[in-house]
Amino acid sequence: MFYIHCPYCGEHREEEEFHPKGQAHIERPKDPEACSDEEWGDYLFFRDNPRGVHHELWVHAVGCRKFFNVTRHTVTYEILETYKMGEQPRITAESLASQQTQGNVQVASGGQQTVGATNAAAPSVKGEQV
Repeated sequence: MFYIHCPYCGEHREEEEFHPKGQAHIERPKDPEACSDEEWGDYLFFRDNPRGVHHELWVHAVGCRKFFNVTRHTVTYEILETYKMGEQPRITAESLASQQTQGNVQVASGGQQTVGATNAAAPSVKGEQV
């Protein structure tokens, strides 16, 4: 079972409390009336489906009910970070490839996985200095 860190509640909760809502950081066209049918269709229906690092929109449906973003590796299902709406991700496919960092995933004993809040994310998550 996964435990996901909600950046608003500040708690690790079971994955059943959360629901994925699709790709994050999709910008609505500024003037939809000026879009062609093809451009509007691309905005509405077409999403990236990468093999690797992907940014997704999630909602803490059973908890605080707030939307937040998740950086997840689509091959391993590892959640590398969680961050609030309006913030930019710290982990991208480019940064991961160039730095080869081991991000914000810790495997706990018993086969459980806690995600989103390691020491690398601690200053923004817990408000403390590491």
